Amino acid sequence: MNPREPIRILHFADLHIGMENYGRIDPETGLNQRALDFVSRLREIVDCAIERQADVVIFAGDAFKTRDPNPTYQRAFARQIMRLSRAHVTTVLLVGNHDTPVMEQRASSLDIFATLDVPNVIVGREEKLHRIETARGVVQIATVPWPQRNRLLKYEEYRGMTVEQLDQEMERILGDELQRLAGEVDANFPAILTGHFTVSGAVFGSERNVMLGRDTVVKLSSLHLEAWDYVALGHIHKHQDVNQGKYPGVVYSGSLERIDFGEESEPKGFCWIEAQRGNTRWRFEPMRSVRPFVSIYADATRDGDQPTDAVLREIARREIRDAVVRVRVKLLQHQETMLQLGAIEAALGDAYFIAGISRDVQRDARSRIGIQNPETLSPEALLERYLLSKNTPRDHIDELMRAARELMDANTSPIA
Repeated sequence: MNPREPIRILHFADLHIGMENYGRIDPETGLNQRALDFVSRLREIVDCAIERQADVVIFAGDAFKTRDPNPTYQRAFARQIMRLSRAHVTTVLLVGNHDTPVMEQRASSLDIFATLDVPNVIVGREEKLHRIETARGVVQIATVPWPQRNRLLKYEEYRGMTVEQLDQEMERILGDELQRLAGEVDANFPAILTGHFTVSGAVFGSERNVMLGRDTVVKLSSLHLEAWDYVALGHIHKHQDVNQGKYPGVVYSGSLERIDFGEESEPKGFCWIEAQRGNTRWRFEPMRSVRPFVSIYADATRDGDQPTDAVLREIARREIRDAVVRVRVKLLQHQETMLQLGAIEAALGDAYFIAGISRDVQRDARSRIGIQNPETLSPEALLERYLLSKNTPRDHIDELMRAARELMDANTSPIA
């Protein structure tokens, strides 16, 4: 091949196989169908890399939801990595915080590939510059895994430090490692830095809801961008270029599947890179097969005695087929009992999963208790008034009031 032809690299991250939010059991496999969504996205990534004849695939960390993944999910991940290995695509597996054991001495969920010496697979568990020979030439890839304190800081060094001092020391150590790696780069070949950490200025997504371990923030200047042609990042689920279009791209590819409704409007996919020294190009490619999340908000306050009609109109306006859907209805107090949940669920029949139908009931504040002076109210009446002020559903209020009465009765009963 032409030695000047760009080296083809596929960058993805944050797979999180094992996420089972909003899922149900698949009758054929016995596995959660949402977990299978994540496996399917990985298979599509591998298909793409092989079809496009990628030279390198960079996975920037977090293969699984937990540090001790289900063996069935490990097998599903390994099958796809082996496909890349057999296709002679070099695969860099960076260890993320969800892959990292609490104790340094334990193996990560990715170490098995290094232990078995799987051909064409590099496990990035330490800060190291790798020189990779491909059919289109040499590429240098520096791996910076999740900065685990137990690995980078010895107990004797951080004993007695405050949390703030520990954070500062971790940032200093990581900065020194990044500077060392930048100094090892051969300027004759394209160089890629891949890391699993937070870069200052990045916009967070829903990873905050599933994060394991304390975060370490790295300044953009600490990456020594002059040494690199592309920075392939993982850890943050929202796709973004932290370098804001400047060279090189400092890119979070984002996660491959949506975890919750916080990622409803975010595109999910991978990055395709054509690497040349000083002239690397990249683009984000959305995946159309990602499970859609749809939030439906209906205001039924103007629909009188037919509040369900407002909800059905909103559902008809939205594409819900195979989507995870949630519905929130704004109601007047007298409409609450008129809402027909069965009709709403029937209208959502094409959805993959109904995440909930919630009611936002607008109550008349003056009619709630009738007595405006709180000093004249009993504790029981005060509690009910508070719950009403928070727009708590009536059925939930009744349950809470029953529990409160039991507690009050228990506290006033004579001791035997």
